[in-house]
Amino acid sequence: MKATEILMEEHRIIERVLNALDRATHRLSRGEEVYLRFFSGTTVFIKNFTDECHHKKEEKVLFPALLENGLSKDSGPVAVMLAEHEEGRRLAQGIRQATERFQAGDVRMREALIQNSKAYIKLLHQHILKEDKVLFPMADKVIPTEQHEKIALAFEQYDKDAMGEEMHPKYFGLAERLENECLR
Repeated sequence: MKATEILMEEHRIIERVLNALDRATHRLSRGEEVYLRFFSGTTVFIKNFTDECHHKKEEKVLFPALLENGLSKDSGPVAVMLAEHEEGRRLAQGIRQATERFQAGDVRMREALIQNSKAYIKLLHQHILKEDKVLFPMADKVIPTEQHEKIALAFEQYDKDAMGEEMHPKYFGLAERLENECLR
């Protein structure tokens, strides 16, 4: 399996959580009660799977391979993706902080939670589309086949070293739980 295919599979899991977050955010914006632990679980997924697993593999393994094969870090697709990763981290922190304060009883944080969630959802959907339709096809063209195999092995090693053996089943299960919890 190509490295880009691995990342696209992870995108599908991330999209499931984004869709659940979107449903919960819409309910919250309509004034409906939402199971607030859903938002806590979502921030755990975003931090540990989306950022620490998925984005870090791109930043530590795929992007360096792209740079090695002629792309620039200062302009073009890699620069855009890195900037969007940082913006995603900022918005995720906003979701996390608003969730904590809202759960602690600060009802004024409802709007901050809604706005950060909406912005994060929009950013990540656009980001995933750019990677799937532009960056990954470009990577498939510029990175030699044998290097793709090394990248895929490096992804596997990163998952084991940084995230643990059970990382994928754990976060795939969390994604499923979040899909169910967003409706509570």
